[in-house]
Amino acid sequence: MVSLPDGRVLAGLDDGRLISVTPDSGEVEVLADTAGHLLGLEVLDDGSIVLCDHDRGLLRLDGGRGRPTVLVDEIDGRPLHFASNAVAAKDGTIYFTASSQRHRIDAWRSDIIEHQGTGRLIRRSPDGAVDVLLDDLQFANGLVLAPDESEVLVAETGASRITRYRLTGPRAGESEVLLDDLPGYPDNMSIGSDGLIWCALASPRNPVLEGIFKLPLRARKILSRVPERLGPSPDDVVWAIAFDFDGKLVHDVRPAGVDYTFVTSVAERDGVLYFGTIVDDALGVYQLDPSA
Repeated sequence: MVSLPDGRVLAGLDDGRLISVTPDSGEVEVLADTAGHLLGLEVLDDGSIVLCDHDRGLLRLDGGRGRPTVLVDEIDGRPLHFASNAVAAKDGTIYFTASSQRHRIDAWRSDIIEHQGTGRLIRRSPDGAVDVLLDDLQFANGLVLAPDESEVLVAETGASRITRYRLTGPRAGESEVLLDDLPGYPDNMSIGSDGLIWCALASPRNPVLEGIFKLPLRARKILSRVPERLGPSPDDVVWAIAFDFDGKLVHDVRPAGVDYTFVTSVAERDGVLYFGTIVDDALGVYQLDPSA
């Protein structure tokens, strides 16, 4: 989900449609249809859009509408699936995450429970070369690129942490944890008009799930096959946090009494938060308290 300066919100749907929503009027326009399963997206300076499609890989939509072209659909000879989020540098380099190499999106709970960490941070260079920058990530998800392009931040949903990967300087190619032991499971991230990094927390951390993480792999695999209704379930909550590139927490937003839940994406524009979820067919809109 992306909030545009003209007030529209772009969002990808699980049936492959890319839509433009005008929150004030409720107008919805279909910009493209990949016939796949859209996840993260990134709007480029020329109006084109990079799309992460779970089924088809990393795509580009020239001009922001029409029929997308495939940029990456395999890595090291293996099909790319579960492309999750993407960001683009000014020179055309694209960084993107793949959440899992083992499970598809309909089995994301199994991937979290197994806790094997097969997520990746991947780079596609302007010449088309593809490199895996980080491996073994715990359900690699949200992604942001620093304005000076010195680093990218990756949300590891299964580890409740934000990891920094340095792109420039004497420590280029190194990674470290920026935020650890978050109180919830981080999902998509974006840089707001306020310059802060906004991160959706899909759910508070679950004590049962945290206990499962400590079990041997064989036990985790068995538990990952337990029917969803019997396994650990996320709490109903609307939750987002905002922090700066030093990892300082600035906002902790958790509205009460809202008929909305399981926020998986958040975008901020001029003091307004736009929420997305994978369990409903609606966008959430929330006005920040200017005194907070």
